[in-house]
Amino acid sequence: MNGPSGILILHKPRGMTSHDCVAKIRRLFHTKKVGHTGTLDPDVNGVLPICIGTATKVVEYMSDHSKVYEGEVTLGRATTTEDKSGETVAEKAVTERWSKAELEDVLRSFEGVITQVPPMYSAVKVNGRKLYEYARKNQHVERPKREVTIHSLELLSDVSYTETTAAFSFRVHCSKGTYVRTLAVNIGERLGYPAHMTALVRTAAGPYSLEQSLTFAELELKQETDQLEDVLLPFESALAQFPACTVDRQTEQQIKNGAVLPAEKGLDQNRFTVYNEDGECLAVYQQHPTKAGLIKPEKMFWTGS
Repeated sequence: MNGPSGILILHKPRGMTSHDCVAKIRRLFHTKKVGHTGTLDPDVNGVLPICIGTATKVVEYMSDHSKVYEGEVTLGRATTTEDKSGETVAEKAVTERWSKAELEDVLRSFEGVITQVPPMYSAVKVNGRKLYEYARKNQHVERPKREVTIHSLELLSDVSYTETTAAFSFRVHCSKGTYVRTLAVNIGERLGYPAHMTALVRTAAGPYSLEQSLTFAELELKQETDQLEDVLLPFESALAQFPACTVDRQTEQQIKNGAVLPAEKGLDQNRFTVYNEDGECLAVYQQHPTKAGLIKPEKMFWTGS
């Protein structure tokens, strides 16, 4: 008997690591074959797609999905972790007042390709060790810069002022690898103040939205009524960003055998999914890296059963 298989759109709660969530999902679904598609910090809640069973084969494609977050930046104080959990490292009372148009101009200036330096309190590895391991020992190392894409950055609220701080909410649609904490700090720098991120929720990951996501409480209710596997989405939903083609029965057999095929069959995209006439996703194919005019399987989904 095959175990559960599909994609679960979890609403990760604050206070749990992504690893904690995977462990709990393993227990709920009684399977070890579980993987998540991109870490969310413990202080962040929101969409965390989880692959279960044979759906773990598509994890690598899902990690490339763009993400949408809604967050809050507070100006006037910077912290070691770039969020509210860290210790204060800089303070400067906010004395300016900004119009909505001025803030929108600043946010728009971040759209496009930008360079980020990951926070010291992050899981990026340098010389085989994670940056947060250096940070906890007060050791400083050169951090690798990375280019990320900000597709859009919008102002969501009016500014809330106190005697020394200012805060406002924003929505960002960004590429994988973007540090929203660092973006919040950079927004503050652009406005002339130390800053940190005070709230963050991931509202979308690729094609999956917060509205689709399920909390652990909802999953436990489903388990009680034997409806747990009903919440799983087909693994094909993670491949919607690729062109798709349907092949005839003869080509289907060749695909099932993992054949290298001529691209002139109409299968000539750089990377695409292949379906049979029954609507089953058989494989992801790609252009052959060394043989022009040919395509080869990159990932097989047909299992022979």
